[in-house]
Amino acid sequence: MGYWLFKTEPDAFSIDDLANRPQQTEPWDGVRNYQARNFLRDDIALGDKVFIYHSSCKTVGIAGVAEVVKAGYPDTTQFDPESKYYDPKSSETNPRWFRVDVKFVEKFPSVIPLSTIKSMPTITELGVVKKGSRLSIMPVVENEWQQLCAVAKR
Repeated sequence: MGYWLFKTEPDAFSIDDLANRPQQTEPWDGVRNYQARNFLRDDIALGDKVFIYHSSCKTVGIAGVAEVVKAGYPDTTQFDPESKYYDPKSSETNPRWFRVDVKFVEKFPSVIPLSTIKSMPTITELGVVKKGSRLSIMPVVENEWQQLCAVAKR
């Protein structure tokens, strides 16, 4: 099983939005970064766990957990001229962008703030604590996943 962190702006889509969806499942679409796309297409697998990370908001940090319920497949928003994620250089026979489907697992009692994450001396591999790491999707090593889950339960 893999572990991931997916960033989202909660005014656009939040952990609560995921929890309130039918079947508590949603495609994670609109990712338009090639490295993040490669994770979605090649690395993220069915059953992987995902931290939902709220960014560009009052309390930036990890808000909860989701699980991947459908592995990478073409993001259909790239084909829709009405979508803000439309990509005229992409085609159904040669898609550029991919997505996965995630299902709500849990909302933490409170967001684990980025300041708390950065203050943990054993959290060194997580992209959000590294300078210059701005990816919307990033891997999480298992021991850091476990440590952050333990913080969320306190």
